[in-house]
Amino acid sequence: MADLKLVIGNKNYSSWSMRPWLAMRAGNIAFEEIFVPLYTEDPADKARIVSFSRAGKVPVLIDGVIAVWDSLAIIEYVAERFPEARLWPEDRASRAHARSISAEMHSGFLPLRNECGMNLHRPVRAVALSDDARANIARIQEIWRECRERYGARGPFLFGAFSGADAMYAPVVHRFHTYAIEVSPEAQAYMATMMALPAFQEWTRDGLAETLLIEKFETA
Repeated sequence: MADLKLVIGNKNYSSWSMRPWLAMRAGNIAFEEIFVPLYTEDPADKARIVSFSRAGKVPVLIDGVIAVWDSLAIIEYVAERFPEARLWPEDRASRAHARSISAEMHSGFLPLRNECGMNLHRPVRAVALSDDARANIARIQEIWRECRERYGARGPFLFGAFSGADAMYAPVVHRFHTYAIEVSPEAQAYMATMMALPAFQEWTRDGLAETLLIEKFETA
């Protein structure tokens, strides 16, 4: 059994759970998956999450007596713990760039998140978006384009090889697809690369196989 345990929510909805899960799976870092359903009426589910982290949110990584919560913090932790996974670019300048765009994803793009919630079951169709959400979409494409222009010779991901930055932007790939958002050919090519990643496909299959529905996320 793996030493690491990753506590996650519903794969259909939980974009924050997807990020470290994908980083670890694509990085060949072994872990035991612990699923706790989100937004249920059973107080035991909330109590179970709190038992792993007082923050009361997923994901949470358990490594022995160490608990790490928050998606980006988990990616940073496993990148340090398993340097052979190479979750950040090796050179300092590229690594700083990767961390910067990951932090921007972590703290920003709220209009897009609010208007295009992650829901893998949702039929593919467009919705009316605010100007702020469209500005988010333009900025994400700008980030992707700049990365591919700088590092495209190294490989097909944002920094050539798969990295924590790709994991941080993975839910956006689902959002762009699910909400039929028109993007540039360069963005489409990057999305195709991500959607062909075996770990991405595994998460997607698992999410589509879920039967638990969260009504608050089934409105769009």
